[in-house]
Amino acid sequence: MATEPKDNNLLDKLKKAITTRAFLGKTKDAANWLIDKAKEAVFGPTQQKRILRDTDRKRQSVDIGSMYFFVYDAKWKDKLPYFDKFPLVIPMEFYGNGFLGLNLHYLIPPQRAVLLNRLSELLTNKHYDHNTRIRISYGVLKSASKFEIAKPAIKRYLYSHIRSRFIFVPADEWDIAIYLPAENWSNQKGPAAPLRKRRR
Repeated sequence: MATEPKDNNLLDKLKKAITTRAFLGKTKDAANWLIDKAKEAVFGPTQQKRILRDTDRKRQSVDIGSMYFFVYDAKWKDKLPYFDKFPLVIPMEFYGNGFLGLNLHYLIPPQRAVLLNRLSELLTNKHYDHNTRIRISYGVLKSASKFEIAKPAIKRYLYSHIRSRFIFVPADEWDIAIYLPAENWSNQKGPAAPLRKRRR
């Protein structure tokens, strides 16, 4: 039997979380997703380990337009003021030695929700399942002013500096993943990074 498409607009689903203190509830939902619906959310450094232990989600490679977590060690880390060591990325384009992607951690959670809502116009299907992807490319983002919000999140990743397998996030969990406080900045000032001038 075919699965019914999800007709609800992503931004409608997140509107309450964006505009009210329900954001905290959304964060708790995200933690429950990671620890098999445990009764209490546990935040902090252990979150990355919890995600990486989810063997059913591990992938050897990435697909354009899907969403992934992974561990990253930036090539120019000694020169960068900060970088995200545990990106949440939607790959956009492949290169011989890596790929270009959107690291949503470089946007604050409400911006992530707005961007995903706009990107929902480019979905391969409306089922929000394991096969749902975004028809995304750098050219598409550059050509439309409505995607201007994505600019701080555009980053290039080198395969040689990826330190884990990719952890796949299915489309029906995107709205949870974007609220998960899993970013791991390379210095103590990192959490303010989305508010600064973009640097790679």
